[in-house]
Amino acid sequence: MNKIENNSKKERVARMFDRIARSYDFLNHFLSLGIDIYWRRRALAWLRQKNPTYILDVATGTADLALMAQKVLPAHTTIGIDISEKMLEIGRQKIEKKQLKDKITLYSGDSEQINFQENTFDAAMVAFGVRNFENPIKGLSEIRRVLKDKGTILVLEFSKPRLFPFKQLYNFYFSFILPLIGRIFSRDKEAYTYLPESVQQFPDGKAFGEMLQKAGFGAVQIKTMTLGVVSVYMAEK
Repeated sequence: MNKIENNSKKERVARMFDRIARSYDFLNHFLSLGIDIYWRRRALAWLRQKNPTYILDVATGTADLALMAQKVLPAHTTIGIDISEKMLEIGRQKIEKKQLKDKITLYSGDSEQINFQENTFDAAMVAFGVRNFENPIKGLSEIRRVLKDKGTILVLEFSKPRLFPFKQLYNFYFSFILPLIGRIFSRDKEAYTYLPESVQQFPDGKAFGEMLQKAGFGAVQIKTMTLGVVSVYMAEK
């Protein structure tokens, strides 16, 4: 599968996630108070109406979304790709432990150069990964390329709450408390400083919907959860 060849954003992101891979799952659940599990389940329940049988999980990480999909969706097969080898190692261990190696396969892979032919997958999904793409439009366009006609993309991503005073409380937690706890447990200063910065810089809501359209998708639908902390986007090739 693809190798990262230069000192790009994706290489820095890959190294960062390699460093925090061992503490990643724990911190995800701890810092979100376990709500991230609910977010994934709700997003997949929305995808279930499309009844996909062959799914690509981009930026799969430790395969949390791929594993959740086995519980939520009808019988299907998932291919997961990620640029972090350490995250993939943990994902493979989880898959083996749950005896799902015949249902989920993980590869090292880059969202901007997906090693599958056009019109391969019924659906593609990305959870908390698009903002890590070096070139989001290119990554989304590449995902579109490997989808079948009328195939579906599902994106779960952080967004920015707008309701007072929840917006202010959330921003304080996300900008100060979360990075502090993340640094303590992961012992990595960069990773949990990068998280709030990347969320603040990334377009959400209508702006991300327009990004999907620019990448060639249509029939864009958007739902928010937990007072706007995350958004779910679904669109069609």
